[in-house]
Amino acid sequence: MRRLVPASLFGQTLVILLAGLIVSHAVGSWLYTADREQAVRAVGGFAAAQRIANLTRLVQDAPVEWRARIVAALSDPAIRVTLANERPAVPAPTDGNGAAQAIKAYLVGQIPPVAGREPLVVVLGADRPPFAGFHPRMGPGPMMHGLGGFRDLLVAIPLADGPWLTFQTGLPDTGPAFSRQFLVAMAVMALIILAISVFVVRRVTAPLSSLAAAAERLGRDVNAAPLPETGSIEMRKAARAFNDMQVRLRNLIENRTRLLAAISHDLRTPLTLLRLRAETIEDAQEREKIIATIGEMDSLIATTLAFARDEAPAEPRRPTDLAALLQSLADDLRDAGRPVTMVPAAAPVIHECRPLAMKRALSNLIDNAVKYGKSATVAIETRPDSIAITIDDEGPGIPDAELARVLEPFYRLERSRSRETGGVGLGLAIALSIVQSHGGSLALANRPGGGLRATVSLPR
Repeated sequence: MRRLVPASLFGQTLVILLAGLIVSHAVGSWLYTADREQAVRAVGGFAAAQRIANLTRLVQDAPVEWRARIVAALSDPAIRVTLANERPAVPAPTDGNGAAQAIKAYLVGQIPPVAGREPLVVVLGADRPPFAGFHPRMGPGPMMHGLGGFRDLLVAIPLADGPWLTFQTGLPDTGPAFSRQFLVAMAVMALIILAISVFVVRRVTAPLSSLAAAAERLGRDVNAAPLPETGSIEMRKAARAFNDMQVRLRNLIENRTRLLAAISHDLRTPLTLLRLRAETIEDAQEREKIIATIGEMDSLIATTLAFARDEAPAEPRRPTDLAALLQSLADDLRDAGRPVTMVPAAAPVIHECRPLAMKRALSNLIDNAVKYGKSATVAIETRPDSIAITIDDEGPGIPDAELARVLEPFYRLERSRSRETGGVGLGLAIALSIVQSHGGSLALANRPGGGLRATVSLPR
């Protein structure tokens, strides 16, 4: 069932409108056919009753010797008139008593009554054979074309001097419930309403797509352009709230960065004094330990400040050849004596990014692979919807339970990646932050053949 319901708001709204359109057309069609049936039957029955009453008065007022010739002259393809001395025998009616009673009541009011005898009115449905003793149904005539089937109407009226004047004609039935013209008209109306609905719904839901795109853009760049405050009142309110949220987020990050910069400045002043005092310590071994500790603290402060600054990027984006960027990193590290291998790319891989930030993220990953995995093998691949950069090493890997935690700031493994390596636990966190700011993802996985694989996926 869920597969039949569109996932987008545009599709769901359009389905609701179409469902309402179908229901309204169905109800309207039913009301139309019901009213049409009633109108056709009423008009046809009244016209037949009026004609029979007029012909009856004509025959009754004529001299007796003229009646046979008048009756013969009155018969035509639309009505058959006969004069008999006996009341005709007819089958039971099949079309209900409504039409027959209405015609009978009209005739009683128009023709003088005959004592002891009442007019006979019988209506047979269109699915019944014609009356016994009469020829098949007469044609309805050119004026009745298009109305569909006909019902047989038999009326026998007693004359004052004894004979019975009998009329056989047809009452127009409603015909097909939906004619071709009616269906064409309904289809044209449905297409017009559908076209208008598609245009209006798309226009109403378009700002939601802009809002979703702005939210995705904000996840990559907190300094992105604000969302235009257009559309309906609700959409303008949502856009205004979104822009206010973006401003508050930007201010929060900037305030935190300034706070960390102030803390860094305030901490480095006493650290400098401690370093100067440590230089006066006569014990060389103790002096070196204190100076190393002060250096580690200074490095931790500088790295933390750099990590905070990376979350509020100010570098503009521009198209960058990631394959060339990786190749230059690998060449520089290889020239420095680091075991780094780059798998040549088949073609340039152009991606709009912040080049310096992306270079730092990839440099951290490659340096991490060399430092803890003995070597690094770098490759880049273009996929249908993303760009994949893989960095493999030959180290012992990481326990599966720790793969997600090593991406957290200041988290370090106790054995394979311990404090003795000199890191502070921010290299992978900085890389993850930069990649996510570009709308991508960073995943770590142990290779089946040994070693760790870092995969950077960037949207195309």
